[in-house]
Amino acid sequence: MSTSEDLSGMDRSAILLLSLGEDEAAEVMRHLGPREVQKLGAAMARMSHISTDQVQVVLSDFRSRLERQTSLGVGSDQYIRAMLTKALGADKAGSLIDRILHGGDASGLENLKWMDARSIADLIKLEHPQVIAMIFAYMEPEQTGEVIHHLPDRLVSEAMMRLASLETVQPAAIRELNEILEEQISGEAQSLQVASLGGPKAAADVLNRLETSLSSSILDNMRETDDELADKVQEKMFVFDDLIKLDDRSMQVLLREIPSDGFVTALKGANAALREKFFANMSKRAAEMMRDDLEAKGPVRVSEVESSQKAILQIATRLDAAGQLSLGGGSSEAML
Repeated sequence: MSTSEDLSGMDRSAILLLSLGEDEAAEVMRHLGPREVQKLGAAMARMSHISTDQVQVVLSDFRSRLERQTSLGVGSDQYIRAMLTKALGADKAGSLIDRILHGGDASGLENLKWMDARSIADLIKLEHPQVIAMIFAYMEPEQTGEVIHHLPDRLVSEAMMRLASLETVQPAAIRELNEILEEQISGEAQSLQVASLGGPKAAADVLNRLETSLSSSILDNMRETDDELADKVQEKMFVFDDLIKLDDRSMQVLLREIPSDGFVTALKGANAALREKFFANMSKRAAEMMRDDLEAKGPVRVSEVESSQKAILQIATRLDAAGQLSLGGGSSEAML
């Protein structure tokens, strides 16, 4: 186990919940989203040989953070709605707010967010590509990327083509799809109001989370059917070398979030200009250490480089969605 200073935020959260006990930890996790529950549960399962000092540091840090929270204890629906809407945006916050404030159980499409990728793939692999495209549009891009690994290549390409072409969906169609899924995975009826799903950006968000070889293969298959649409999707995609477009302040925000593990590996596959962009936004000492680590790093598999770069791109995408940096290269409006 790492020292307390090296613990990630997820590790600290896992230690905190393990310290609370089963009932209290379960109550906390009841208010988390599907992806957070999965990641936090995995972190808790990995925990072993936790020292008393580590637990004390985590609890002390948590108490300090708690004391600085002026809104703690307010607990009003208005505060929760405002907080989540500000953090996620009105569209993404909608279903989460309803689930938290009204205690609604997940059903139909919503239930997919709690299922593992292989189970979802088994559930939808015999569906029409248009149906699969609607399901992809509803799920988070990261989860969709995981499901794609368990589906046939041609089916994925066809579904991605339809996802990129998708613009609006009638609420009745979503309700019908929801009912079909409910019959397969059980659950109570749920009314959905979804007017806008999919499009080139939605397809690009999914492809950005796949290995380069897989995303390239899917794009090539899409291009065989509709070259213009494939180009629109590719234009919306963001690759590692595009990080050079970040302004200095955005780059510094990103650097604060990138874990040390894998960063050197990611830079092994970066061009010289992008490396210098990273170095220029580090402290002189940190940049010198990174240069030394790069020189000392031996040969690295291309797959490892791509995996490390994808992880950093996912962080950048998350920060961009939160308004903390701008992937478009312009100045960011909201900074921490």
